[in-house]
Amino acid sequence: MAVRIALAGKGGTGKTTTAALLIRYLVETGQGPVLAVDADPNANLNELLGLTVEITLGEIKNELRTSVPESMARGDFMEMRVHEALVEAEGYDLLVMGQPEGPGCYCAAHAFLSQALQRLEKSYRYLVVDNEAGMEHLSRLNMVEIDHLLVVSDASTRGVLTAARIAALVKPLQLQVAHQWLLVNRAPETIPGALDLYVRETCQKEGLQFLGYLPESPEIFELEISQRPLWELPSGHPLLQKAYHLFDHMLEVPKNS
Repeated sequence: MAVRIALAGKGGTGKTTTAALLIRYLVETGQGPVLAVDADPNANLNELLGLTVEITLGEIKNELRTSVPESMARGDFMEMRVHEALVEAEGYDLLVMGQPEGPGCYCAAHAFLSQALQRLEKSYRYLVVDNEAGMEHLSRLNMVEIDHLLVVSDASTRGVLTAARIAALVKPLQLQVAHQWLLVNRAPETIPGALDLYVRETCQKEGLQFLGYLPESPEIFELEISQRPLWELPSGHPLLQKAYHLFDHMLEVPKNS
């Protein structure tokens, strides 16, 4: 079974950017194949990866109502269309959940994605799931067993508190998480002592492992606003080096590997 990594965090913290950096890290360090999943209905992970999505799982779910050929079993049609929905790239594939079929209803789309993941993940070494802001969707996806939950915050006490509250939902949702991490993103070059103390006290109180700080990057901002993929960031960029070091630590990858 694939190593399951789920990302969570409130909107605007750079969660999806972190997911894209993690996918690039896994591919460039030879730890693929990776199945990347955009489980956020407001999907934009593909844009950061420079991929075009032709069909989403939400659209396939709608097709099952009216478009299954009479000569094909429903399960066979679903499996065929899910494989067609995979966007193939070098070292990884991307699957996008997309929008629900009804206003405010995500349950069926989550259930459908859950079925697809159970069929697919055994073919990959890593499963990276970029989620909505909360945690409830993880239980709907039947992802009750997670190897690494990476909660992303911005560099503020309010953001860290929100991240801690998100992580605290693990118990009531009965999720089995081996490792819970906090990553503070878009941090200033000099970390204020009060913020660092608050981060570490919050992690200790909530049972989170503090992964570290990722600095603010004008180059990342420029790529995002110009809708260019993160693969265009030069390999020697300080942000990549810092991110890769943190991911090494999270996955316990030796430096000489």
